[in-house]
Amino acid sequence: MNEATPAPATADEALRHFAARLAFETDVSDVAARLAEGTPGIVVVDTRSTESWAQGHVQGAVHLPTAEIAGRAAALVPEGAAVVVYCWGPGCNGAQKAALEFAKLGRPVKEMLGGFEYWAREGYPVETGGGTVTRRSPDPLTAPVRGVSCAC
Repeated sequence: MNEATPAPATADEALRHFAARLAFETDVSDVAARLAEGTPGIVVVDTRSTESWAQGHVQGAVHLPTAEIAGRAAALVPEGAAVVVYCWGPGCNGAQKAALEFAKLGRPVKEMLGGFEYWAREGYPVETGGGTVTRRSPDPLTAPVRGVSCAC
């Protein structure tokens, strides 16, 4: 390998790194599966503005903008719940800011990778002011289509 191409991490380093990432992050398909199974103790939190929430949000999510977490989390998120936060998408660090706020409160928290953008892209149910939009066709260039799985 040349200087421009760093050597890969050792297996031990990779184990620590990827185990840590999985402790802090989840993806939309895993969240959708947990919600569909009715997994108890999981609360999905939309951390975006009221206007963004009204435009569309994860079905069953709780609306709690990041700036309000410190003051309102105790009333909206049961103690001991596993919190999953999301914001717009991968180009936004709002979910990370929200996760930090929950961590400051001593709450277990994960970030939903891809945010609302990937939730909608993958065709999961979205609630809007007009009701629930159930399973839409996912974008075939960015998500598995029905009957196809990435098997991850």
